[in-house]
Amino acid sequence: MTGTSRSLFGTDGIRGLANQHPMTADVAMALGRALTIELKRFHKNPRIIIGKDTRRSGYMLEYALTAGITSMGGKAYLLGPLPTPAVAYHIRGLRAQAGVMISASHNPFEDNGLKVFQEDGFKLSDEAEARLEAIMFDPDEIESQRPSPEQLGRAERVDDAMGRYLASLKTIFRHDFDLNGLKIVFDGANGAAYECGRRLFEELGAEVIRQACEPDGFNINKNCAQEDPKIMGDLVRKHSADIGIAVDGDADRLMVVDETGELISGEHLLFELGMFLKKANRLATNLVVTTSMSNQALEKALKSNSIDCLQTQVGDRYVTQALKEKGAVLGGENSGHIIFLDQNTCADGLFSALEVLALLRTRSWKASRLRKSFERFPQRLVSLPVREKRPLEDVPILNQAIRDLEIRYEGTGRVNVRYSGTQAMIRVMLEGPNLAEVESDLSSLIKIVQKELGS
Repeated sequence: MTGTSRSLFGTDGIRGLANQHPMTADVAMALGRALTIELKRFHKNPRIIIGKDTRRSGYMLEYALTAGITSMGGKAYLLGPLPTPAVAYHIRGLRAQAGVMISASHNPFEDNGLKVFQEDGFKLSDEAEARLEAIMFDPDEIESQRPSPEQLGRAERVDDAMGRYLASLKTIFRHDFDLNGLKIVFDGANGAAYECGRRLFEELGAEVIRQACEPDGFNINKNCAQEDPKIMGDLVRKHSADIGIAVDGDADRLMVVDETGELISGEHLLFELGMFLKKANRLATNLVVTTSMSNQALEKALKSNSIDCLQTQVGDRYVTQALKEKGAVLGGENSGHIIFLDQNTCADGLFSALEVLALLRTRSWKASRLRKSFERFPQRLVSLPVREKRPLEDVPILNQAIRDLEIRYEGTGRVNVRYSGTQAMIRVMLEGPNLAEVESDLSSLIKIVQKELGS
């Protein structure tokens, strides 16, 4: 697929408020048509996987997407509610040519999104997305490719899509790997993994206490660990559990709390996993890929253990791209996206959890040991709503404040101010040697952001 420009697609597919442009049934149908038309250049009867999370708007978008695919002669395979990485798995397992996940990930239920995966299970490139957009808004192209009645496609539900996905996760590990004797609090964010997370850990022998595993179409990412890690930490202490494991709405992110209920940072998880893979001779090119939002103490800790560290811009797709370019296998974000490129094509919260549990079992560690390998530098991150995403260079007062802080923190810390790629939010992150100074400077910066850009 080739193309030049994009307007619908953002940093993680198409995303927006459900039933308002661009997250409408019309756009979903147009995407289904365009994807099928593009694939028919190479495949006579393209197969396309469709997965979704638990948002009420998923029904509308699922059926519209299916209509678009079948109206152009494609075959749609419907998985129902399953994690995003399950779409990537089933593309390969069912020998399909593409897949679409209907989800807005960690966003509230009002939002939804469309993430497109290609035949090898990786997300589409910017160029491929631009090509799809060009077809979506080209009525002449659509009419010229419209099939006759006997050439229309069809749709079918995939039998035991969950069981197949879970089997694929378990078979990656040694046959003697189990979770017997472990008590796990699992928080499913009332999302795509609400059932398969419990099944996975129970089938491996763990006792599972469930939290946020009762989706009603409106409570995804609500009253759960993704909203407040303390919720899971309190449950771990209440039930004397060994560990707490949480995923977000589409289960591509992982959050872990230890047996004392304390959150383990994404940096600590990446560090220990890097060390674990290195000892197992799995850490290809001796490199871990992170993003510009990761705490600098992670890079220092990795390098002190002779592991290289490369930072990319924020976004799991950019981490994946760097891993492919460098021939590396482990990368992630402090938000919980962790990618094992030797096993998967995208971040998978449940698989990442199994890797963490395998590490703990192999080393006979309690989960709290994971956060004792190094001290993170004082860092604070806040997300603030904005009226509009004005270029920061067009906000002189804020721009000057950022420059002043960058000069003062040079060599000792970092300032990172960026818009969210998926929400009307701005992320403000400060990191430095002194916590009180970081919090004071952050407070001043927040006031400027709220005055100049706040909703």
